[in-house]
Amino acid sequence: MNSNFKATINLPQAIALYIGAVLGAGVLIVPGIAAEIAGPASILDWGVMMILVLPLALCMAFLSQKYPNVGGVSYFVTKAFGDKLGTIIGWFFLMSVPIGAPVAALTGGGYLGFALGLPQNSRIIVACIILIFALVINVMGMNIAGRIQVAVVISIISILILAIIGSIPNIKAVNFTPFMPNGIAGIGKASPILFWCFIGWEAVSHLSEEFINPEKDIIKATVISAIIIGVLYFMTSLVTVGTDSYGIETQASLVIVTRKIFGSSGAIIIGITSLLICIATVISYIGTASRLAFSLSKNKDAPEILGYVSKKYHTPIGGLVFLFLCFVVVITLYYFKIVSFTQLIQIPNATFILTYLTGCAAGVALFKDNKKKFMISLISLVTTAFIFIFSGWAILYPVIILTGVIINKVIKNYRNNLHNRCR
Repeated sequence: MNSNFKATINLPQAIALYIGAVLGAGVLIVPGIAAEIAGPASILDWGVMMILVLPLALCMAFLSQKYPNVGGVSYFVTKAFGDKLGTIIGWFFLMSVPIGAPVAALTGGGYLGFALGLPQNSRIIVACIILIFALVINVMGMNIAGRIQVAVVISIISILILAIIGSIPNIKAVNFTPFMPNGIAGIGKASPILFWCFIGWEAVSHLSEEFINPEKDIIKATVISAIIIGVLYFMTSLVTVGTDSYGIETQASLVIVTRKIFGSSGAIIIGITSLLICIATVISYIGTASRLAFSLSKNKDAPEILGYVSKKYHTPIGGLVFLFLCFVVVITLYYFKIVSFTQLIQIPNATFILTYLTGCAAGVALFKDNKKKFMISLISLVTTAFIFIFSGWAILYPVIILTGVIINKVIKNYRNNLHNRCR
């Protein structure tokens, strides 16, 4: 299916989109959460993830390079295993973003509020501003979004490097003991949460049709961004543990790190940086999800209205409106404390992992005649399958989505049969 979206993404913008999608809210909250779960041994998890992330990233890159399509992983799975599974995976990813994007936005709002000493309700206000801003940018198109991402990502990397370098003198050996307070089980429990930090490669696959030179730029952008992201995550985790900046305020560990170095002004800087990080993440995910909604609609696997494209900007406005409505529901549930922030983080974990799992399986099936790509896809598949074991109760969410897809299919078939009988 040809989407007719304009090819406007160059190499710097591609790198920025990858970093924006992957280096998101995770770098703000997960180092502290992982340290709470696994203790100082969490840095081992980060080291392993640094190694494992490259095959995962390359698997998605190879698929995007060979099969550039607005459907992303859903399209890869369809090519490998047929329409039914491809549709299910498409809905898994599409219904993850309405939760994942607000989580990123709330993280940015929470960090800024903590840094500036703002009241709790400010978190929701800032989150709403981030979501609306990202929606508007995506209405205007990936050319504008890509330029903004480049500026935002450069700012993010610069400030994170400054915070990491400034923290090194405050690292103390005593903070690494006991090294493994919760044993191997603690490391295992932390693994799925760390994996959440490295999702995003599959997101940019939905934008592959809009790369100016996908044959060359997809692989280059993936490798460059993977190295940058891996190093930043590992070093952030190291200084979080080494400076004992987790515990009571685990979700704001990076603010505590910078406050120790630069005082209140450092906390304010990192609070503003959190906004930039979360804006970059939300822009990327809204862009990819809206294009997936377009793809599902055009394949008649979603309501026709989701396939509406703006005549002025040539952007998937139907998908963007759908996401806006979902965001309203999720933020409302959070505001009235029907769901907690921790629950919002955990809910889409299994759907994101299953998206990767089937995407890697598609790579194994589609690259069986290419030994290098086949092995990279196989390594990624095994890794993702292992991580999925620790999904826990989050598996309920994809079960609910699957049930909805099946019910919709049954109703659709019933209506078609009824229509044919009446003719």
